[in-house]
Amino acid sequence: MKGEARVKVLMKGNEAVAEGAIAAGCRFYFGYPITPQSEIAAHMSKRMPRIGGVFLQAESEIAAINMVIGASAAGKRAMTSSSSPGVALKSEGLSYLAGCDLPAVVVNIQRGGPGLGGIQPSQADYHQATRGAGHGDFHMLVLAPSGIQEMFDLTREAFDLADKYRMTCMILSDGVLGQMMEPLDMSEKPAAELPPKDWVLTGTENHADGKNKRRIINSLYLEPTELEFHNIERYKKYAQIAASEARFENYKTEDAEIVVAAYGATARIAKSAVNLARENGVKAGLFRPITLWPFPKSALKALAGSARAFVTAEMSMGQMTDDVDLAIECSRPNILCSRTGGVVHTPEDIWGKIGEAAKLVD
Repeated sequence: MKGEARVKVLMKGNEAVAEGAIAAGCRFYFGYPITPQSEIAAHMSKRMPRIGGVFLQAESEIAAINMVIGASAAGKRAMTSSSSPGVALKSEGLSYLAGCDLPAVVVNIQRGGPGLGGIQPSQADYHQATRGAGHGDFHMLVLAPSGIQEMFDLTREAFDLADKYRMTCMILSDGVLGQMMEPLDMSEKPAAELPPKDWVLTGTENHADGKNKRRIINSLYLEPTELEFHNIERYKKYAQIAASEARFENYKTEDAEIVVAAYGATARIAKSAVNLARENGVKAGLFRPITLWPFPKSALKALAGSARAFVTAEMSMGQMTDDVDLAIECSRPNILCSRTGGVVHTPEDIWGKIGEAAKLVD
């Protein structure tokens, strides 16, 4: 009914991811438990059988990603999830998905590293997600939620984007968002208009013309010019995505002299730091990329026209800071505010770097 209040439920971020996938029509989940994302698999193990879906705890992360390849090749919406070292194990499969031009959704709830590291939150997989998800020339769409509502919404949308562009879409989050709870609105939304899956493997199923066409999904091209052609065509698609899918949020940037760039859970903390700066007479603002690939370069570059300095806040030794420098073409100072190893920023950490940047440009 029009004007009727929407019902919200209190839900953990990992559970919101699972529910977002189900709302998108995902009926195949393959995974393996690892902290801090195990609640995704646990939630799927309960929900999938009730809705006629398939939950399978694979024998390894490698097995899980290859099961996703099989389900996707059959035209089904499939997902896997893991945390940092588990996603590293999936890297070969991610490359195969790209080489086969198959849609899939992969969730990474990041933890500290390298190696087994720790189970506390991290953002140190930024380069892995945006630069080196696997071997060869390819990209994944990478979405970075900063709240439980976005954990749900962006996961649901990730399936549409994956199908639209026939590629992997990654939800890159962290242990803070995976474990925290917030009210969530799970209202339905209209289905997106997507291209038909005229490439799926359907065995001997009859097609519209009455013939059984032979279809092959393959990532092996022994003829160099053929492989080159496919890579070039894929990068034409990536250029289209970069032009049309880059997303971001600006907060108090209209008159900002110091702009903080942060994503995910760190962006929430950075927003408090910006408010703290404003209370102390410093004109600060927040730029939050929602797509990490494609990175919203043009929008950030536009802020460099009026901002005097930048602060990049991230839970790593400095990875997104490279994209910030590239976007602003190193035209302004860019100070890194780094916490790593599972340590989470405080607003005072970021406010201190904002103050440092303000003194630098006085």
